[in-house]
Amino acid sequence: MKVAVQATPAEVGIDLANWNWKVVRQFIQARCGIRLSRSSCLRYLHRLGFVYKRPKKRLLKADEAKRAAFVEHYAALLIEAQAAGAKIFFVDAAPFRADGDLRGKWVLQGHPALVDSTCPRWGEKASYYSAVCLETGETEYMELTGTSSSATSAAFLRQLRANHAEPLIVIWDNGPAHGGEGVREYLATPDLALRVLRLPAYSPDFNADEAIWAWAREEVTANTCLGTKAKVQEQMTRFFDGLTTRTAEVQSRCRSKLQALAEAVTTAAPELTQEVSHVDPICASV
Repeated sequence: MKVAVQATPAEVGIDLANWNWKVVRQFIQARCGIRLSRSSCLRYLHRLGFVYKRPKKRLLKADEAKRAAFVEHYAALLIEAQAAGAKIFFVDAAPFRADGDLRGKWVLQGHPALVDSTCPRWGEKASYYSAVCLETGETEYMELTGTSSSATSAAFLRQLRANHAEPLIVIWDNGPAHGGEGVREYLATPDLALRVLRLPAYSPDFNADEAIWAWAREEVTANTCLGTKAKVQEQMTRFFDGLTTRTAEVQSRCRSKLQALAEAVTTAAPELTQEVSHVDPICASV
């Protein structure tokens, strides 16, 4: 059973998607002719060293070579930014619906875990761009009207440029809205002092701004049906504005796998402290 549970049920001839105590009972019954109770199935799983965890996706399309190259580039970029007095912002966009994000919650034993919902229509939602600078703990946000596009991405870059006097480096993913005519035209602005860097494909774990969305869902929409777009906007504005007084927590929560890997690279390769080229070849893909 220990070997079987480490694979999928289908691999041992059970046509179900995932292991649970009922599947364990079916597995044991088919092989041993014994029908176990729920508590016995769970007890055997624990005895064999299994624990119940919510999985994370292992992104099979991610290119490990490109991810490793990006880590090295980012490690050098941190040194360059510090020397030049530049700020690095990680940027992303996400929607928030008026219905609640269902999460685990504490309830008394024997009581059902229920969350009230008015079943608001799909259009009752608000979408946002946000950005986080790990070195300072600063954040930025902008509500998105309609769907994200090259024009809206350029508008958020303008907001970042207007609110920060230092040279800026923006790191975001490969979404189509992060390129296109609007972004290209804005980046062609003379003396802009703003560079854009694309993350490797299928690498959300490298984007520090993803933690902002998880944080917002934890504090604003977890198991809470806000009911209307206006209420979502009110609560999200309060959340984002409150981050200005929580910079240390921002830095702690938003630190991602990328930062740990970059620190390891810098420690192992001190030559990265040498000046790197200001020309960023990845910008050509914008």
